[in-house]
Amino acid sequence: MLDPQKKRFLYKLTAVISGGMFIDGFILGGIGLVMPTMTEDLGLSLTWQGLIGASALIGIFLGGPLGGYLADKVGRKPMFVVDLAIFLVGSAAQFFVAEAWHLFVIRLLMGMAIGADYAIGWPLLAEFSPARLRGKLLAAQEVAWYIGYLGSYALGYFMASTIDADWRIILGMSTVPSLIVFLLRLGTPESPRWLISKGRVDEGMAIAREYMEDGDIRDVESEKRQPTSFRRLFSREYRKSTIFICMFWFCNVTPYFAIATFAPIVLESLGVEDGLSGALLLNGVVVAGAVAAMFLIERVGRRLLAIPPMWTSAVALVAIGLLADVSPLVILVCFVTFSFANALSTALTGVYPGEIFPTEIRGAGVGFATAFSRIGAAAGTFILPISVNGLGVGATMLIAAGICVVGAVISHYLAPETKGLSLNETSAPLGKAAG
Repeated sequence: MLDPQKKRFLYKLTAVISGGMFIDGFILGGIGLVMPTMTEDLGLSLTWQGLIGASALIGIFLGGPLGGYLADKVGRKPMFVVDLAIFLVGSAAQFFVAEAWHLFVIRLLMGMAIGADYAIGWPLLAEFSPARLRGKLLAAQEVAWYIGYLGSYALGYFMASTIDADWRIILGMSTVPSLIVFLLRLGTPESPRWLISKGRVDEGMAIAREYMEDGDIRDVESEKRQPTSFRRLFSREYRKSTIFICMFWFCNVTPYFAIATFAPIVLESLGVEDGLSGALLLNGVVVAGAVAAMFLIERVGRRLLAIPPMWTSAVALVAIGLLADVSPLVILVCFVTFSFANALSTALTGVYPGEIFPTEIRGAGVGFATAFSRIGAAAGTFILPISVNGLGVGATMLIAAGICVVGAVISHYLAPETKGLSLNETSAPLGKAAG
């Protein structure tokens, strides 16, 4: 058991990292809600709608690898504060948007800061967490993301429908949580594993003894000094790990972002009269799925949460694609099933990346996988309105189902079972850590 001081530190660290995830979900959740009024106000074409919807995702694609590399090179601690400062400035700038390209550039920069935060925060939390709690604490990051997404959606829905708030104010509300999280992050210690990997053993061990359990301290002592090398992600040792994380993350978030960003439009085209309320319901179901995953992960393990839910998501989307002309209630039930199952497996995207790479490339690995996943998320967000307009909702849902099937098959062959293992064990080349 952790003593009270160490427990307080661990929960505070989890909270401030979760705060970054909350903010990420918060800015992405609001954009779909205000898209109709923003389109009318700025006279957006379909192309501009897709670009603005995907702008933060494109930024995450750029910021993930860069932030991860810098976290491995110069340390977790300094980058942990800098990226939130950038995001804070971007959030406030949304209040003053006058043209489409302004919003695109601002949200692109905000996305870069978020991408960096993934690659800094997850490794930092993994490197401080006890093995028996690591999965639960990392899975909590996805819960925070979904709560941010739902909170943004609910707040924006209330502000738009009740007080007719301008869309700039709805988007700019992310300034408030950004400021709070920025202040709370000041004073966070450096990762002892990172310090030891850079040869600063005494400094690293002092921090480990102050904040970590005895068993994890012994694991920290076995850290090896290794140079930071982005190319090692594609070495013979870690190539398979990189492929797995990239494809697993890609196949989970691509259908989710495509559907969730334009949920009101998709639901209304399928006959659900109040698309906004339906989308709000779906986001609530997603939060429930993420919470369930957080409580189950240390009981049932990683693989059981990674593979069966992806098959369930695929079946639900196939049903939507084939039953597009059936009762709206049936369609809504299928969307609810997809949302819950997708949340279960997506919770692992907050766990696996922080576990399966070694300390010297953990930030780079998380950052690269973040970037790769956002190729799918951005493409799905950009292409969905065009696909629905050209191919129809049914065909679009079948394509999304195919992506889920690919993810399920890859996970079946490559997903390791890392439950209860030390971080040095989970970061062994894929196959050695598998259960």
